[in-house]
Amino acid sequence: MSLIIPDDLLSAAKLSEQAMAVEVAILLYQQNRVSLGKAARFAKLDRCALQQIMALRGVPINYDVHEFEADLATLRELRKQWPSSATLHR
Repeated sequence: MSLIIPDDLLSAAKLSEQAMAVEVAILLYQQNRVSLGKAARFAKLDRCALQQIMALRGVPINYDVHEFEADLATLRELRKQWPSSATLHR
């Protein structure tokens, strides 16, 4: 699907096509309609760039308990694979 935004709307909003895409991407992300990755692709930015824009605007990253628990499990697994500090100092 293509969406055509009239030039007069962009002009009235004082936005470029890129800036409008960023606005729409952030709005959809804030409404939990798209992931950060999909929002970034829509805005034609990498995830870090979109996160930086969002941080400047005070837009929080959606990070729920399930994602936190998954990250903790990953960190625990990585810790098991990492040599202990005693091994590193020998």
